Amino acid sequence: QVRLVESGGGLVQPGGSLRLSCAASGSILGINVMGWYRQAPGKQRELVATITGGGITDYADSVKGRFTISRDNAKNTVFLQMNSLKPEDAAVYYCNLKVSLSATNSDYWGQGTQVTVSP
Repeated sequence: QVRLVESGGGLVQPGGSLRLSCAASGSILGINVMGWYRQAPGKQRELVATITGGGITDYADSVKGRFTISRDNAKNTVFLQMNSLKPEDAAVYYCNLKVSLSATNSDYWGQGTQVTVSP
């Protein structure tokens, strides 16, 4: 069974920085993509950033140039460095792991970590 555990959320002032971490444990076989999504109150969950095992990244337009996703494949850990945070970045951030093996695709989620951006 795959488990994702996030850490690093909290309260930060506008313009500040936070670093989120997510460690995946369990049997992870196949091609995988790790990423971060977020959900603000009253809004749908949205993609923030993803990264493949080979290091190919993708970002939402709203965070390009401010957020950086990275991963440590040896530790099955993904990070999200968030700089120049804005009030609109406040949300619950969820770690995601997508695994593809043969014809089977699996989707795993962490429990979420709260990010609050406020003076």
